[in-house]
Amino acid sequence: MTDPRAEVLATARAMNAAGLNRGTAGNVSLRHEDGFFVTPTGMDYDESEPADIAFVGLDGRAEGRRKPSSEWRFHRDIYAARPEAGAIIHTHAPFATALACRGEAIPPFHYMIARFGGADIRCAGYATFGTQELSDAMLAALRERCACLMAHHGMVVFGADLKQALALAVEFEALCEQYWRLLALGQPVRLLPDDEMQRVQAKFCDYGRQDGGAPAAGPQA
Repeated sequence: MTDPRAEVLATARAMNAAGLNRGTAGNVSLRHEDGFFVTPTGMDYDESEPADIAFVGLDGRAEGRRKPSSEWRFHRDIYAARPEAGAIIHTHAPFATALACRGEAIPPFHYMIARFGGADIRCAGYATFGTQELSDAMLAALRERCACLMAHHGMVVFGADLKQALALAVEFEALCEQYWRLLALGQPVRLLPDDEMQRVQAKFCDYGRQDGGAPAAGPQA
């Protein structure tokens, strides 16, 4: 049986290798029983071991030889509020972070926005990292969504498992890059209408489904 702590660490390393994060910023978690495994605070993922991955219960109590990420609180609150969340990835990806510093939602400039659960991707209001205020702002921005920007901070996504969460994080950053480049053209951005975004959302309910199984990736909100 695969050690879930090793899976969390491998995903954190893959996150950095994909250019979604640099250094010790960002964090990864995986739901497990009555809590979750999460990357440790302030440690280089390439120099970490599976035993360094911390466990935090939904009651907020941490276990393990390392302290959990300073952002453990919003991981706990997302798991408590969103039963479909099996894994969470938070990064300071370059394009997502640049847009997050605008403090604005990403509008429906592209139909793939619907992949994250709605007609836009919201930006949570700014609050100091690691605080309950940040967690509360993120939960509001994630309502009926599986991703959001975090003002002056970065982005967060969740999926059914680590593989899906990482795939969604890659897609989210790609959309952020596309929107950033579109804004750089300096022209009014043409947006898709609400009725088209609703059609796309409905189509994503079956996206990637093989032989009657669950969708390959995408929000379950």
